[in-house]
Amino acid sequence: MRIKLPKPVQDIYRAVEELSALYPGRKFTPDGHLVGSIGEVIAAERLGLTLYPSSHAGHDAYDAGGDVQIKMTATASISLYADCDRLVVLKVVSPEEAEIVYDGAGGPAWQQAGKMQKNGQRTISLARLRRIAASQ
Repeated sequence: MRIKLPKPVQDIYRAVEELSALYPGRKFTPDGHLVGSIGEVIAAERLGLTLYPSSHAGHDAYDAGGDVQIKMTATASISLYADCDRLVVLKVVSPEEAEIVYDGAGGPAWQQAGKMQKNGQRTISLARLRRIAASQ
């Protein structure tokens, strides 16, 4: 499922493309809190979720079905700190759109994620998340 990104978000990703063209070999990928917050508001609006206050432990939002962890990336994988009830993963596919890669139970994603890293995170590829989604 594709989601049109709001104009201010499109502007950020267009600026990234322009900077990358001007300075080949440098990465200008937005990351961290910025991308996480963008993903949270996009998913909440599209999926009818209610966001918890920032830095809420374990989950980012909820709906009538329960708690939801939201991840957004422009790369080929995401990192998880823990299992979650429901996981929604978005991927930025262009300056104008994001794609919902995964919207399902968090358990299967956690079980199939890689080994625990030194920072306490486990990584799972978007390709693996797509396979999990297809099998549910």
